[in-house]
Amino acid sequence: MKEQFKKFLNEEQDPKAIEKITSKLNDLLMKNEEIGYIAVQKKPAITVFPDSIILTNKRIIMCKPKNLGLSMDFTDYTWDDITSTFVKENILGSEFSFGTTTDLTISIDYIPKTQARKIYTYAKEQLDLLKNPVVNQAPVEPAQTIEAEDDLEEEVEEVETEEVTNYAEILPATTPYETYEPIQQPTPASTGDRKLSELSKEELFDKLQNYKKLLDNGLIMQGEYDVYKKEILSYM
Repeated sequence: MKEQFKKFLNEEQDPKAIEKITSKLNDLLMKNEEIGYIAVQKKPAITVFPDSIILTNKRIIMCKPKNLGLSMDFTDYTWDDITSTFVKENILGSEFSFGTTTDLTISIDYIPKTQARKIYTYAKEQLDLLKNPVVNQAPVEPAQTIEAEDDLEEEVEEVETEEVTNYAEILPATTPYETYEPIQQPTPASTGDRKLSELSKEELFDKLQNYKKLLDNGLIMQGEYDVYKKEILSYM
């Protein structure tokens, strides 16, 4: 017997019945189909060829031996065809039954109570998964990249506003006739012999601050500042 089927012998299942079933299931299982539980009849009298029920992640399979156990009938019902499941506990074992979309009621009796509870719980879980499938949505990488770029631009503008405001607060009040230390007005195309594309982000940020100071001191117009700002931000 295969190691993977030994777990179905923990709730009084008949080992011989399990062995016969599993020897035939290898050819019946579909791709990606996994067995969840196997329950076997246990009647009060000696049952040489008990019926059994198999629950997988795709269907319910009813197994009924015939011809003195030399052959077996398999009838399956997919979870899409099943509408409800029931368990009725009696004095001698339990009866498990389920209804189908074609108004059929399929049942198997004399299932040990522990096994009946297990197949009932497993069936409920499969029906819940069918009604509420789990959908995994992968994150959209391009959207996150665009959002990150927008956050970076907002952060640069926020830092720029904060620095300029602080500079304005510490600048002493002066009369229109007071002279300032001359500030060399750089051209937007280059810094000395270096172009904007060759500057680091820190150097570009300092350059933008210098233009803001020139605007605040009235040395350049607002329109000129906007042109310089747009050109510098395009390289940041």
